[in-house]
This record gives sequence, structure tokens and C-alpha cells, in this order.
Amino acid sequence: MTVVPVLADLLAEAAQGRPPLPDHGPTIVPQPSSRDAGIIAFTGHNVIFADVPADWLRSRLTPGDLAAPLNPPFLRALERRMDRRVDNIDVLALAHPLDGPPSLPLNEITDHRTPRLDRARRFRDDVRAWTCPGGVLILGHGVAGRLEIAVEIDPAARGRGLGRALARTARHLSREPLWAQIAPGNAASIRAFLAAGFTPIGAEALLTANHG
Repeated sequence: MTVVPVLADLLAEAAQGRPPLPDHGPTIVPQPSSRDAGIIAFTGHNVIFADVPADWLRSRLTPGDLAAPLNPPFLRALERRMDRRVDNIDVLALAHPLDGPPSLPLNEITDHRTPRLDRARRFRDDVRAWTCPGGVLILGHGVAGRLEIAVEIDPAARGRGLGRALARTARHLSREPLWAQIAPGNAASIRAFLAAGFTPIGAEALLTANHG
């Protein structure tokens, strides 16, 4: 009997330093939920999690072309097939928990509204949020149940290292591997997460449901 991989298991292995081996792939797995569909590109290996027939997916990928799954022709075809849209192509980064209490004083909130927090509640479960002067830190369980981080910095507070401090603080709050999705053009955010100890692990494109 063929055992179909599960995305949560692949991510857990990657978090322990064992990502899929470089080969010509891709690995095709079921969607972990009706909400989450997309593609993760690891080094030399793509993982597609979409409830679309594998034959259809493979027929639109040139064998050996490792860049194809995140290129526009394939993404457009997948958008039309699933009636979804590609939200963005992000850098996917990972960090592990740190011992001890966070050094940055935080105030947990439950009724705060910001565009980033509203978005987190749409795409993640068990969302928690904290504020500090000039910033907001958000944690929630997203794709395949992984713990994801989002950081929002007030314009007046940017350029002072607060993003880095919040990203590092999140590692003290977490008891499991922590994943960050970072727009590749947001160089300041990439620098902040790298400085906070996050390691780039791949790239990711999520296909979000159309809502008219």
C-alpha cells in the first residue's frame, strides 16, 4: 500500500533539519484543511498541497524544472483550476523556542483591531496578540497546524530594532517551532527576522479562497 505523505509530518521533519531531499519531485499531498492550499519550495524539492488530481498537476510541470511550481504559468493554471488566487510568494523562515521569559515587556490583548491582526484571524487558529509601545506581535496556528508569527511596527517606531526584538521575544513565548512568512521585497523585515535567529528554509505560495 502506498502511504501518502501528510504536510504536517513533512513540516515537522523540516523543522528538525530534515527537509525533503533534493530531487526532481514534486511531492503532492492532500490539503491539510479546506482553508490551506499552496506550494512550498524547499532546496531542490517542491511540495504541493492542493486537492487537485496529481495527474493534472504533473501534466503542467516540466520534469526536472524545479522553478516551475512557483512560476506564473503554473500558478495561474492552479488558480483557475481551484478558483483561488495566489496571495503572495513569501520567504519561509523558521526558528526554535528560547528558554526564559521575554525581555521585552508585552501586554496581551483580545479586542485590538489592526489590518494584520484581522488577517491573522482569517488565516490562523488560536490567535494571540501582544502589544508594546510601537508594535504588535501575533502568534497563531496556520498551515497544517504550524505556529506562525506576524509582527506589525508603527511607522514612527521603524528603524529602531523593534521588529527584531519582537521576533526574538516570540521565540521565548513559543514552545514549538515558529514559522515566519516574509515578503521577499520587505528587506527590513527579512533583516529583522534573520537577526532574531530565524533561518530561511524555503519559499511558499498560498492559494486563498476567492470571496467575491
